Amino acid sequence: MSSTSQKHKDFVAEPMGEKPVGALAGIGDALGGRLEEKGFDKAYVVLGQFLVLKKDEELFRDWLKDTCRANVKQQGDCYGCLKEWCDAFL
Repeated sequence: MSSTSQKHKDFVAEPMGEKPVGALAGIGDALGGRLEEKGFDKAYVVLGQFLVLKKDEELFRDWLKDTCRANVKQQGDCYGCLKEWCDAFL
């Protein structure tokens, strides 16, 4: 990822707390709504799935595509955001 969005920078700058799923880079209103419908209403719930998948990029991207129909860019943005957050806080 050559550049990151302001949303990404804001997310990785601080602990996750109770941030909504839509706070994740790559997750807008439509994808956020689909994730919420499936029980992934907070960023930390998506982080849990990311960790269950052992931070594996391919598995996480496939899960996002299957769960909320995220496109390749959205998958990459969300993966990069969670990976950088984990590198900083775990």
